[in-house]
Amino acid sequence: MTEPTRSTPASRPALALRDVSVGHTERPLIEHIDLAVFPGQVTALIGPNGSGKTTLLKTIAGQLRPLSGSIELCGEDLQAMQVSKTARIMSALFTGRPRTELLTTKDIVDAGRYPYTGRLGTLSDDDEQVVREVMEATGTWVLRDRDFAHMSDGQRQRALIARALCQQPRVLLLDEPTSYLDIRAQIDMLQLLRRYARERGIAVLASLHEIELAQKAADRIVCIRDGRVLHQGEPSEIFTAPVIADLYDLDRSSFIDAFGSVELPRPEGRPRVFVIAGGGSGAAGCFRELQQAGVPFSAGVLHGSDVDGLLAASLAATVICERDFEPISDGAIERAKQEVRGCGALICCLERFGRMNERNGELVAYAHELGLPVFPSAKAYLDSLDL
Repeated sequence: MTEPTRSTPASRPALALRDVSVGHTERPLIEHIDLAVFPGQVTALIGPNGSGKTTLLKTIAGQLRPLSGSIELCGEDLQAMQVSKTARIMSALFTGRPRTELLTTKDIVDAGRYPYTGRLGTLSDDDEQVVREVMEATGTWVLRDRDFAHMSDGQRQRALIARALCQQPRVLLLDEPTSYLDIRAQIDMLQLLRRYARERGIAVLASLHEIELAQKAADRIVCIRDGRVLHQGEPSEIFTAPVIADLYDLDRSSFIDAFGSVELPRPEGRPRVFVIAGGGSGAAGCFRELQQAGVPFSAGVLHGSDVDGLLAASLAATVICERDFEPISDGAIERAKQEVRGCGALICCLERFGRMNERNGELVAYAHELGLPVFPSAKAYLDSLDL
């Protein structure tokens, strides 16, 4: 494949939307969209269901007319561009499945070369080389003789992505490309798309429901909600608790910036057990086991940037924290003891303490003084409750 290699984004966008409004009727679904997608970059559209991500992609693909504004494809007005030229510059994959009768996987992928063939659709040797290269890259070459209609959803999805890549586009539109794929296939496909974007200078615009994958795979993020582009920027700017909570109407504590993950809500009610953790011992299972059992808990004394401190901030009813890289202070111990007094038990996830958290041993001794049961794990505690 003889295409330009570009490791950094070009100065001119391959796709530019200026004050564009989109919708299925005269009533806009999203208004005043300003968006630029550059060669070599992956841009992800995220937002709630029904926010208009697919409608936006269909408008760019020419399946719907924009209600207002202008769309430029490689510097030219998309509305004035001939369909044959558009097909050589831009390819698209949507969630609908093509109707196939007695077509093999390779027949489907071959269709990606039709913008370059004559009226008979006969593939040249160069076309065949492109098809094989892309099918091998997407793991579909081994499926080339399989009946497309009788393959799994995941296999068909990979074949359709291969067809889109076979067009050798400069702009690639993808609507939920990771749908139907298992986690390994999702990772492989997103790595492939990033590599193709970077090495071949393709501008990729994709809608993604899996925000943790969008955070890892995209160079830029566009957030859509309530008929407008709510936010756009680099992943580090978008994947913060305030932005994600605003976009998906979540409690701010549900999204953990450092992990890029959404947690289920913390159990409601007064804490029933105090958890001593640190260094990932709570995140390894204890915190989530208590949450899943619906048991409210307090945690401490933790350091705020420790993995357990970050997770406890989302899952625990109360967290006692000490400043990072500081030994546990008298004040933190007294606050923790107050929490222990209000609980009916204590769980200590640690087998030994280090210099920074050795005073947590005082909390274990204090629980014994109060006559509270002390457990080594959430499982042992939950078993004692006979839930």
